[in-house]
Amino acid sequence: MATGTFDIIHPGHGYYLEESKKIGGDDARLVVVVARDSTVRSRKRVPVVDEKQRLEVVKMLKPVDEACLGSEVDMFKVVEKIKPDIITIGSDQNYNIVDLKKELLKRNIQVEIVKIRGYMTFPLDSTCKIIKRIKGMEFDENIFKDC
Repeated sequence: MATGTFDIIHPGHGYYLEESKKIGGDDARLVVVVARDSTVRSRKRVPVVDEKQRLEVVKMLKPVDEACLGSEVDMFKVVEKIKPDIITIGSDQNYNIVDLKKELLKRNIQVEIVKIRGYMTFPLDSTCKIIKRIKGMEFDENIFKDC
């Protein structure tokens, strides 16, 4: 199981999902949990793309076998439902793995947690960098004429 916001898909998302799929082995099924809009707003920022559209795009990605929206109230509910063997954490996700394991054990969920190391480096390799670049662009009617 992999989780994330997946707002403005970029190569870093692809890398994270490909590496997550590899960890499970040849017969692994990758289930991806897409963060709800309310979760994104409370933890990061206002999402650019709404949760239903983000979910549909994630379902289209090659490494993904299944995708669903997360819970708005308890992020562990979806883990209880899916019952993954492994949960992957992206290199840019700021979860405390020790705390996650403690909470999972409290709920009698035995699962391995793996932090994906490394990251594809591109000039625009994160959603925040893409948003900052867009905000910094000067308005040019020729660039935005079809928008």
